[in-house]
Amino acid sequence: MRIIGGIYKGYRFNPPRNNPARPTTDVAKEGLFNILENNFDFSEIAALDLFGGTGSISFELASRGCTNITNVELYGKNVQFIKETAQKLDLPIVALKSDVFKFIAQCKQQFNFIFAGPPYPLPTLAKIPDIVMKADLLLPEGWFVLEHNPNHNFDAHPYFWQKRNYGTTIFSIFTPISH
Repeated sequence: MRIIGGIYKGYRFNPPRNNPARPTTDVAKEGLFNILENNFDFSEIAALDLFGGTGSISFELASRGCTNITNVELYGKNVQFIKETAQKLDLPIVALKSDVFKFIAQCKQQFNFIFAGPPYPLPTLAKIPDIVMKADLLLPEGWFVLEHNPNHNFDAHPYFWQKRNYGTTIFSIFTPISH
């Protein structure tokens, strides 16, 4: 795996073996970050990476200048890997070992950008936009991006704004303003 943009562009990292995470492909990541770079000044935002996996999205955010990143991941080996990589590269990532839904329920901070890359077969995947929006985690101009496959469609969700398809990877983008 590698960081595809920013000051650490090209940096390769090797997450723990037997990893349960499904990393976002480079093509999908590049497409997502092209959109984000046109809409956010990374140096001025607070970002939340839910189902943080191997840290790939958090590393991309940090490489592009984001200085306030919270990564929430349940798998302990991944959390340790993210912490070690962040320390090695001096990246401003706070990696937390936690169940995402418990974290959301107790979180009091608001964010400009929230990314969720849950396991595709997660039984509660379809409820994640409602859970995030009801928790009031997004700032008024913020974006919540949910990575999912074609088995899910959020076009009719009241907070759905747009989606981008990259093969079998889809990013649905939600904003706090009803559309």
